[in-house]
This record gives sequence, C-alpha cells and structure tokens, in this order.
Amino acid sequence: MENAAASTAPAFADLVRNAEVAIRGLFDATPLQRNDHLSAKHGADIWLKREDLTPVRSYKLRGAFNAMRKLATPDAPGHFVCASAGNHAQGVAFACRHFGARGTIFMPVTTPRQKIDKTRVFGGDAIEIVLTGDYFDQTLAASQAFAAQHGAQFLPPFDSADVIEGQATVGLEILEQMGGAPDLVVLPVGGGGLSAGIARYFAEEAPVTRFAFAEPLGGASLQAALQQGGPIALPAVDNFVDGAAVARLGALPFEALRRFSPRDVHLAPEDRICITMLEMLNTEGVVLEPAGALAIDVLDDLGDLSGQRVVCVCSGGNFDFERLPEVKERAQRFAGLKKYFVLRLPQRPGALRDFLELLGPDDDIARFEYLKKSARNFGSVLIGIETSVPANLTALTRRLDQAGFAYRDITNDTILAELLV
Repeated sequence: MENAAASTAPAFADLVRNAEVAIRGLFDATPLQRNDHLSAKHGADIWLKREDLTPVRSYKLRGAFNAMRKLATPDAPGHFVCASAGNHAQGVAFACRHFGARGTIFMPVTTPRQKIDKTRVFGGDAIEIVLTGDYFDQTLAASQAFAAQHGAQFLPPFDSADVIEGQATVGLEILEQMGGAPDLVVLPVGGGGLSAGIARYFAEEAPVTRFAFAEPLGGASLQAALQQGGPIALPAVDNFVDGAAVARLGALPFEALRRFSPRDVHLAPEDRICITMLEMLNTEGVVLEPAGALAIDVLDDLGDLSGQRVVCVCSGGNFDFERLPEVKERAQRFAGLKKYFVLRLPQRPGALRDFLELLGPDDDIARFEYLKKSARNFGSVLIGIETSVPANLTALTRRLDQAGFAYRDITNDTILAELLV
C-alpha cells in the first residue's frame, strides 16, 4: 500500500511548478544576470541569481509564502508564528500582510533596531513583534510554546517540506531564464532549505548540473552533517554571517543533500567574505549581506572554471550600512593591509619619533592609544597601521626587529583584539 501511495504522489518538480505559479501573483521572477567582472576574473560564464531583489531582499519570502498559502483561506486566514532575527521574519511578515493573516514574530532582544523596523514595515498591522531572549534558542523556545498555547501555526525557517518547496522555485527560475542547464550551481547554506530545494529540483529536471555549497567557516553545519552521516549541533557558531550561521542543519534538508560529499562543501572565512562584499559593492554596485556573498566568495576555491557556465545564488541583500566600517576593518585585516600592535616604548624624549621614522611612505597610523604603563620607564601603546600592500607591513616588522623595539602583533589574537581594538 505504501508503494502504491508513493507512486501516485506528485513529483517534486510538479509541486515546485505549482508553487511558482502562485508566487508569480506576489512578485516577478528575480533577475538572472551575467556578471562581466566575475566572468573575466575566472575565465568563465558567471551568472548571478539575484535573490537580493525580492520585495524583502531575500529568498525567504518564497518558502514562507508557499507554506502559508496552503493553510490560509479568505474566510480563515489563520495565525502564524515564527522566530527569526532577520530574513525569515521579514518574509513571514510580508506574507501575513498579503494573506490578511495574523502574525506573531518572535525576535531576540538583541536584534538590531533596523531589522525590527523593517519587519514591522513589511507586516504592518498584520503582525505583532515580541522581543524575548538574549539568545536565539531562547527566542525559538518561547515562540514554539506560544504557538502551542494559542493553537497557531509555527512556520520554521528551513526544516519544512512546504518551505523547501517554495525555496526550490529559485531553481525553476534559473533553468527557465538560462534556457538550459548550467554546468555548476553554487549555493549558500545555512539551515539547508534553499540548497535542498534547488538540488532536489535539479535532480529531476537537470541532473547533469553539478553543485558546490558555500558555508561560513564559523557555521559549517552541512559539512559536519555530511561527515557524521546526519545533522549534528556545532559546539559554537560565529554569528557574523547571520543569514547562514546555523548550528544544526535541518533534518529534511539533510535528506535531500545527503547524496553529496563533504568535498562539495567549501568554507568561507568570515573576514574574506568581507572582501567579497566590498568588491561587489565598489566594483558592481551590488549590496549583499554576508550570507548573500557566500556563493561568490568561494569561486576561487572551486578550481579551474574556464569555459563553464556557473550560477551563483545571491541569497540576500539586507545589509545594515552601519556595519560597513566593521566589514572594511575585517577585510583589511584578512588582506594583510592592516595590523594592530602593542608597542613598548621607553619613556624618553624622541622615542616616538624613532618609531615614526621606521614607517614606510604608504604606512598610515589609523589608531594610536597609550595604554596603562607596565613599568616606570616604559609605556605601552596600541597602534594600528594601514598600508597599500601586505609586503609593507612585513617590511615594517622587520625594521622594528632590527631597531630593537619590543612589540606584539595582536591582529589575529581574538581575545586581546576584542579587549583593546
């Protein structure tokens, strides 16, 4: 009986096509754009699927809408609950307003005001925002308890068949817009809903296409799941790539992705992602959030792409420009263009001048701060140096050594840098 039921179930691709028809009543297909800059850089045909250009500037609206459309009716639009500090919250809020449904959106107390305000704009009077919990796990638990208590429908961000089905419409659009199967699709991974949906759709409609997955180095939940044979909780997560910093891959996404190898997953250092974000902003005028830049960032890790048609999915563009100084700082450090030193200077006239004379013509002091004296005749100085090429800072440290200065490079010392910089 089970086999008979399975044989009559619609193919996943048919479900995705139905979802796509429904979504077209909400917004047009996002652009698939050939990027000349990246194509020339990699000697390939690089295309960007611009999910940063949906009404909520991320693909999350697709899954939220698809799950909600199966439950909401004009006579009973329903009550939906979610927990999110970002894109999922905005997608649910937008869909609630579209359907005239009631939405209760739980967000951590630590959520930036900009994200709260945007969610409220998208949802209007249809939603209520509840700020609770210092950490997301606390927020999630509160939202699920609320949904159970009030008989509301909880909408998970990725571990849901209907959500995965909605996210898969990105893959349908890629094939329709390209007019054929690309050689390679590069997908960002957080909880796995987007990558699972697109991979399943391509498995039925374009099985020749290969996949590469991009995860932040500090949140490699897919790689860990593939290595262990199932989703596991990471012991710690770096939250900088907030749209993809997920401690545990979803169970349903894993079932769609378990056929891949850990070698198909490429890890992007958080600071390197900052370089990619700035490159896309300054060269192409494209604003991407850290998770939205993931797929582009790992292109250098994929080997020779010459002559291949490659699609990178840009998953979101909800970037708060107040973070731009942090992004620039992290990019400079990763590129070797900025370093921080704690310099021990003798307390005598001319000591500082002796140090300044060691700086090269392109070396610029970006930070200078006297710290508490460690001894009577010496003082410690926190100093930040920016330059034009990494070799300049290597030469500077060599001159410091030759001159007998006592110093410590704290650029990559996480604890000291957090305390002092």
